Amino acid sequence: MFDLMIATLDWFGVAVFAVTGALVASRKQMDIFGFALLATVTGIGGGSVRDLLLGQLPVFWVKQPAYVAICVAVSAVVFFTAHIPESRYRLLMWLDAVGLAFFCVVGAGKGLEAGAGPFIAVVMAVITASFGGIIRDVIGGESPFLLRKEIYVTAALAGAVVFVGGHALGIPDAVSAIAGFAICFVIRGFGLRYGLALPTYRARPGRSEEQLKKLGL
Repeated sequence: MFDLMIATLDWFGVAVFAVTGALVASRKQMDIFGFALLATVTGIGGGSVRDLLLGQLPVFWVKQPAYVAICVAVSAVVFFTAHIPESRYRLLMWLDAVGLAFFCVVGAGKGLEAGAGPFIAVVMAVITASFGGIIRDVIGGESPFLLRKEIYVTAALAGAVVFVGGHALGIPDAVSAIAGFAICFVIRGFGLRYGLALPTYRARPGRSEEQLKKLGL
C-alpha cells in the first residue's frame, strides 16, 4: 500500500513539474522540442539525482519510460494552450508549489523504501523537490527559486519532516502524506502570497589593519 501511494504521488508530481517546465519554455518562446526538453528535465530531474545518490540504478524513468512519455505529452498540450492563462508566470509559481509538495513526500518515501534512515529520507525529499526546478530554471535562463529571497527549500523540508515523523510514529501513511503535502504547500503558498522570506546574510565590514595588529594577527 505504501509503495502504491508513493508511486501515485510520483506520477502526479512528474506531470505537474513537467507543466512548469513547459511554461518556462513558453515564456522563452521555444519550439515544441524545447518544450519537450524543459518539461522532461523538470519532471524527472530531481528524481534522477535522488536515485543516483541512493544507488537505485537504473534510475526510475529508465525502468519505466512512461514517465518520459508523460512529460512529452504534457509539453505538447502546453505548447498549444500556454496562451490561455492570464499570467503564465503566476501559474508557473503556484504549480511549482504543488509539484514541490508532491515531491517532498515522494522523495522522503523513496528514501524510506531504499532503507535510508529518517535524516537521509528528509535529505532525499529536499533533493527530489528542488533539483528539477533548478535544472529547469538554469536551462530556461531564469533565476532559480532556490536563489531568490523566498521560502522554498524550507517548505519542502517541513513537509518531509512531517511525513517522515508521521511514518516513524506509526501514523497511517496516507495521513502522513496528506499532512506533509499540506504543510509544504501552505508554507510555500504563504511565502508566495505575502512575500515571506527567512532572514538573509548581511555583509559585515572586515577588521581594519590596526585591529588585526592589536589581536596579533
